Amino acid sequence: MPNSLDKQYQNLLRGVLDKGINKEDRTGTGTLSIFGTSIRHDMSEGFPILTTKKVAFKTMVTELKWFLKGDTNIKYLQDNNCKIWDGDYEKSGRTDGELGPIYGKQWRDINGIDQLENLITGIISNPDSRRHLVDSWNVEDLGNMTLPPCHYSFQCYVADGKLSLMWNQRSADLFLGVPFNISSYGLLLLLLCKETRLEPGELIGNFGDVHLYNNHLDQAAQQIIRTPFDLPSVKLSCFDIYRGDFDVELIDYKSQPALKASLSN
Repeated sequence: MPNSLDKQYQNLLRGVLDKGINKEDRTGTGTLSIFGTSIRHDMSEGFPILTTKKVAFKTMVTELKWFLKGDTNIKYLQDNNCKIWDGDYEKSGRTDGELGPIYGKQWRDINGIDQLENLITGIISNPDSRRHLVDSWNVEDLGNMTLPPCHYSFQCYVADGKLSLMWNQRSADLFLGVPFNISSYGLLLLLLCKETRLEPGELIGNFGDVHLYNNHLDQAAQQIIRTPFDLPSVKLSCFDIYRGDFDVELIDYKSQPALKASLSN
């Protein structure tokens, strides 16, 4: 089956390189930026992971488990060789391991409210509701977060026995962050399908400020001209979404080589 996901992503890269506006940013690196775009993936075409460069699947899985557990301490990530939050933690100057009330806290315990549990209950009991939404942009907590949410909400939709998921992202680090976001929300959708006994439908990502850091431009230009492979599939087992515990196997993942780039914090 044709891989339209990589083509959409390559078109995003091309759009930023061709039409991006030079903008300063909090890291001091500088970016090329456009505003307002989206991607749309039919889950029947395969698991949404880019093939035009190798994506660190295990690192992505570790972070998603951390979110689902409601954990906000960096120890779990470091114990599982996931380093993507190290820079923000070091920049924060904290020494207690905490990153503040970020994603896991917002998903699992906002003043005692478990948004994930409410979402799953709502999908099962009232599938036609338009309120299947989890929101991480808690204005009251933003000042206490090491980094305010980049992907700040996601919404689910049920039709014809299929569950679709759309996430919204205010800030999209196109080269390093977005590939993780695509696969993370794709995996979350499959986990929710397991829990609700629905088939996966579509995965949709909406992006606000879509940017390439100035030290990622050469790598992006390389990725644009690469040929995609067929998308892989995944196998889920030992499943407990509420504990953030599951086993996942990526099957038949073939990709172009990794493209190294520095993470700006």
